[in-house]
Amino acid sequence: MNVLFLCTGNSCRSVLAEATFNHLAPDGWRALSAGSHPTGAVHPRSLDLLRREGISTEGLHSKSWDGLPVTPDLVITVCASAAGETCPAYLGPVMRTHWGVEDPAHVTGSDAEVSEAFMVAYRTLRARIEAFLALPLDQLAGDPVRLQVALDRIGAEVQ
Repeated sequence: MNVLFLCTGNSCRSVLAEATFNHLAPDGWRALSAGSHPTGAVHPRSLDLLRREGISTEGLHSKSWDGLPVTPDLVITVCASAAGETCPAYLGPVMRTHWGVEDPAHVTGSDAEVSEAFMVAYRTLRARIEAFLALPLDQLAGDPVRLQVALDRIGAEVQ
C-alpha cells in the first residue's frame, strides 16, 4: 500500500509523516509526501528532529504532487484547515482522510518555542501513524467504509 501525506509546502508536516511512517511501517507499506505548492526545501528543523528520533532522512526532499513515482492508495492531508490554511485536494480516485496539524514552520518566538512546535507536530503525527498501523488492516482492507471511518476518527481524536 502506498500512502501519500499531502500538504501545501511539503517542507515540515508531510515530510515528518513520510519519514515516520516509513520508519514504523511493515514491509509492503510505503509513504510518500508531496505538496501542491512545494517550497523546494525541507525545513532544517524537520530533518534535525527526525535524526534525533533515530529516523532516516535519506532521500527526503520537498516535491510536488505532479509526477509522483506511484499512484497512492490513500491520501492523508495534514494541513491545519481549522487555522484557515487551504488544504490541497488530491485529484485522483483514491481514499482520502484529513489529519490536520498546525504548521511549525510558521511559529515565531524563542528557539525553545519553535522547537516545541516542531516536536508537537511530530508527536501528533507519530501518534496518528501508530494508531493507523495498529488497526486490523487485514480486516479493514476489504471494507473501505469501515476503513474510512477509522482513518477519519484517527484524524479527529488522536493527539
